[in-house]
Amino acid sequence: MQELKTEWCFIVNPRAGSGKTMSEWVPAEKKLTRLGIPYITEFTDYKRHALSLAYNAAADGFRKIMAVGGDGSLHEVFNGVLKWCDDSSTDPGEFILGVVPIGSGNDWIKSLGVPHDTSEVIDLLARESYGRIDIIKVKSVGGKIRYIANGFGIGFDSHVCKRVNMLKESGFRSKAIYLNALRHTILHLKPINIRVDVDGKEFFKGAAYSAAIGNGRFSGSGMRQVPLARMDDSIIDIMIVPQIPITQIFRQIPRLFNGTVHESREILYTRGKSIDIIPLDSQSQDIIEIDGEIEGRLPVAVEVTGQTINVIKG
Repeated sequence: MQELKTEWCFIVNPRAGSGKTMSEWVPAEKKLTRLGIPYITEFTDYKRHALSLAYNAAADGFRKIMAVGGDGSLHEVFNGVLKWCDDSSTDPGEFILGVVPIGSGNDWIKSLGVPHDTSEVIDLLARESYGRIDIIKVKSVGGKIRYIANGFGIGFDSHVCKRVNMLKESGFRSKAIYLNALRHTILHLKPINIRVDVDGKEFFKGAAYSAAIGNGRFSGSGMRQVPLARMDDSIIDIMIVPQIPITQIFRQIPRLFNGTVHESREILYTRGKSIDIIPLDSQSQDIIEIDGEIEGRLPVAVEVTGQTINVIKG
């Protein structure tokens, strides 16, 4: 029988937050020690390293695991743990996950009420301030399995993420990269032809610029594409932007930030327990993004598994 460990395992991305991780993490380690919270620290050396570190931590008996970084780091830790659960038939409910938010996006914490302050997150650990969130599985081309911690997107979402990630990997770290990616995507993105089935019934068929699925409400550094989403309601929310005039799309932008996009007559919005997105031609086999990371192509099958996992919550 596996011996379970009581310490926290912190998986630290030293490159998160434009390289400011260590200046915030060193004081956090001192506070953990002062409060008597037992822990170990692992550092990532390359992209996707956090996924394998989280998998190995789960295999070694750690049940309390934290990403130190941004939404990308959390995505890898989340998926590493859940891959271990799949491989070992372990109940995800045994685990407590969270993130010390030092990255540039940090949308996941907004739905959970987690403060964007390293010291205050340590206080939540000390108080054992936990909640539960649904586990949402994504199966894409080739049988690839990933899990949504926060959100999923195709079209506009995925291409903005692709360009942002490309610029980051090229050494750009300022907030201007998001504006660059936004402008570039608006000028170059073409609609894709898709069919969207919700709970086995056709909901949409035609040309679309974008579709966003959410477990959390926030994405893109504060947008609310799925404002009705709740992380513990066993339901998936989806928003679709059909092919409409660009002028109409620009008129919807305020709704993305004030939480009323679901009330728009131009934007489609619904909820369900399973969502299938099928490209209607080879040119529409679009890339998909999950939690800001490119994770495959259409078609995809998204479903609420019925399982939950514990998370740090404010």
